[in-house]
Amino acid sequence: MFTETVAKVRRSSLLDLLTGPHGVDRYTELVDPTWSRRDARARVVAVRRSTPRSVTLTLVPNRVFTGFRAGQHINLSVEIDGRRHTRPYSPANAETDRHVELTVGRHDGGLVSSYLFEHARPGLVVGLDSVAGDFTLPAQPGRVLMVSGGSGITPVMSMLRTLRARGHRDEVVFVHYARAAAEACYRDELAELAATMPNLSVLHGYTRDAAGSDLPPRFARLGDADTVVVCGPTALVDAVRAAYPHAQSESFVPPVFDAESSGGTVTFTGSGIDVTDDGRPLLNQAEDAGLTPESGCRMGICFSCTRRKSSGIVRNVVTGALSSPDAEDVQICVSAPVGDVTLDL
Repeated sequence: MFTETVAKVRRSSLLDLLTGPHGVDRYTELVDPTWSRRDARARVVAVRRSTPRSVTLTLVPNRVFTGFRAGQHINLSVEIDGRRHTRPYSPANAETDRHVELTVGRHDGGLVSSYLFEHARPGLVVGLDSVAGDFTLPAQPGRVLMVSGGSGITPVMSMLRTLRARGHRDEVVFVHYARAAAEACYRDELAELAATMPNLSVLHGYTRDAAGSDLPPRFARLGDADTVVVCGPTALVDAVRAAYPHAQSESFVPPVFDAESSGGTVTFTGSGIDVTDDGRPLLNQAEDAGLTPESGCRMGICFSCTRRKSSGIVRNVVTGALSSPDAEDVQICVSAPVGDVTLDL
């Protein structure tokens, strides 16, 4: 009853007026940080470290969060040493679940992944934003081949759990690659699913310790499938797409690019700094100039680094596409100058 009363009061436009320019959210979040009418947030209710290099978080989001489709990713924001950091993660739970499950692989030098692995605990409140991505299952997938590598298992696991929730009856083959059996996320659950789903086959491949491996360390064609999905390192994605050209793919790997200077001048108007372009993305050049723009994935996925380009042309280092010379918003983590560029930063 108390919760319903609070919800009715918080929906009142009169209360916004009475609470001044900050609005009601600034006051209710002092009681509970997840009480917000505008911002999607979630509370961590369970933490599991089932492998030496990953942590699994179970989150309960507030009502602002509207859900996702299996395979999509969500921007998670967490405060570290007083600064907000954002990274994209794909939920591993079925799209019909109320909770959100994220399994974060710890990466050497990874600020957010290391922080969550070491410090995540029940009660931690995080931000959720920008559900996006076209890496999703078709409505009628038919025979499905799912391939994942490392932490790329999470969106594929979400797809498998969603198929189970739908009562999918066609054949499903799930292939997961890890460095060793001890680092294979969801290994026990996959075994349980295979025991209870007659149409599911699970195969593991280990790239550094072959003990218990069902497959050789390099992917090879495994038969026909109507729908093929793969998420993992670039080499794995390339191998699957070579065997199955119709495969849908996702790879959370920063792009590799050739830094070739255009010789132009990059002007950061908000700080009064000019630098000579060295061919790298604008984010890298801004950081080397002493600026600290907000950023997240560094691969053009989360959009947290988006800034206003006042003039000049930039090249997307992932797609190779050139921008227009007009004023527009660009993702500075994957945008390299082509000549003179002026950025509002």
